[in-house]
Amino acid sequence: MSTPESTPFEIRASVELPAIREEVRLHTADGLTLVGELATPVGVAPVATLVTLHPLPTAGGFMDSHIIRKAAARLPALADLAVLRFNTRGTTSPRGTSDGSFGEGVAEREDVAAAMAFVAQRGLPDPWLVGWSFGTELALKYGLEHDIAGAVLLSPPLHRTSVEELRRWNDVSVPVIAVIPEFDDYLRPDAAAERFAVTPRIARVDVEGGRHLWVGETQTRRVLDEIVAAVNPSALPLPTTWPPASQGHA
Repeated sequence: MSTPESTPFEIRASVELPAIREEVRLHTADGLTLVGELATPVGVAPVATLVTLHPLPTAGGFMDSHIIRKAAARLPALADLAVLRFNTRGTTSPRGTSDGSFGEGVAEREDVAAAMAFVAQRGLPDPWLVGWSFGTELALKYGLEHDIAGAVLLSPPLHRTSVEELRRWNDVSVPVIAVIPEFDDYLRPDAAAERFAVTPRIARVDVEGGRHLWVGETQTRRVLDEIVAAVNPSALPLPTTWPPASQGHA
């Protein structure tokens, strides 16, 4: 007979699956301290690391923006991934406020570097940059300055990324996937095809019915599926209940 602890439940909204969660501080070369969290799998080594870059802080983006929060809440358990999330300079969340002030995507170069230095110091494997909206600009502008395994771009607006910065990605072999919502507020599939034409190495995934903020469980699951398909495809399909039905319960 099932016990309350063993009865599977649907993974939705604010569900937080088992992980080792550690409050961390990142230190930038220009003297700032950024607050964040590292979530790692329980009982196994992570197979790869997601270094998440949140949406625009002046528009409400922070380390708890829902896709990033749900990646940290679910993917250590569902896909054996480490997830690092943090507030860029001047950004506030319940975890705290990072030093400094918003740098228009320029000063944040040091924030990306601080995150990658932390990953290296901890010996975390195969770091992938996962940017959302403004975070995609940071990934595209500064990702090639670091030893990354790849990048996933969610709802890229391409407001701050120059053509020259895009073209640089043609010269590397790491995979890059741009996930484009059909009804994006800034860059829809047709426009994305034109803008990304200068970088044919970047694979585009157009999501029917998708929107910039990926609101709702269906869109959340689609985004997390695309991340895992790039980073650890052997973990697919992601379970929708916990504990996963494959574990079996009496």
